[in-house]
Amino acid sequence: MNNYKLLPALVSILQTRNLTASAAELNVTQSAMSKTLSQIREAFHDKILIREGNQFVLTQRGEQLKTQLPELMQTLDGLYAPNTMELELCQRRFSIASSDYVAQAVVPMITREMHDKAPNVSLEFQAWQPSKLTELADTQIDLVTTIADEVPENLQGRWFAEDELVVMLRQDHPILNKQQAFSLDDYCQSKHILISGGGDKNSPLDQALLAQGLKRQVLIQVPFYQAAIELVLNTDALLTLPMHIAGDFAQRHDVTLRRLPISLAANQYYLLWHAKHHHDPEHKWFRELCTGLLQKHLIQTIKDGVKFIHAS
Repeated sequence: MNNYKLLPALVSILQTRNLTASAAELNVTQSAMSKTLSQIREAFHDKILIREGNQFVLTQRGEQLKTQLPELMQTLDGLYAPNTMELELCQRRFSIASSDYVAQAVVPMITREMHDKAPNVSLEFQAWQPSKLTELADTQIDLVTTIADEVPENLQGRWFAEDELVVMLRQDHPILNKQQAFSLDDYCQSKHILISGGGDKNSPLDQALLAQGLKRQVLIQVPFYQAAIELVLNTDALLTLPMHIAGDFAQRHDVTLRRLPISLAANQYYLLWHAKHHHDPEHKWFRELCTGLLQKHLIQTIKDGVKFIHAS
């Protein structure tokens, strides 16, 4: 018969890759943890964890188990959990990761509705980098909003919408006095503002330009969208950004939008969470709340962006 009591220790070992840390986490002695590792190796017919120089690394079987076990353990824990959550009693602290734009534009609405329905729940926001997507299992992040080409197998996701990159410039920009349409030459001869926060959304753009022997002239790189908008309003630099963000800011600032003068694939927007959370009723409530507000905002601001493009 399989020894399922080994699974919590195995999960800890796979996460820490350190017997001392796992022993402390499970409140057992290091010798007891070493004995447990021996039992795990015997049960799985694999060393699972091996020493390499001054550190331990997982075997291929260990890496497979690290991917599979979190969802399995969540499912087992779910057997003891209620099928529904009592909003008034829930005291959970949820976390969401995205760009600073989402923090400014949507997180206040999420927080207000969350507090109205579950007054003892709290929320933490983290800046997100898409390069961290494969590490989501090792974090405490509940939800991620991001651009993705495909969803890793260990994640669950909800596709929201797609949009394109557009160019934003101030309404009295000298380039708008030209009789000709906004061209690729205009784009490449101008100075540009880059945004570093929330992931690099412009890599495909720079790669497409490079394929034609072109590149952007960078004036400044900043981490936040609001700083970038202020720079657009006070310089002749151009800002390339997603249609929905451009549409939102165009409603409130004296800016003009132009189509990007080079063809690119559309941005695909997802709300993602690790599979280990999928059957958690509290998590399900939180992600459904976020899904509704995020998708509503995204669809409306994409429409606003298209409207401003056509009015230009």
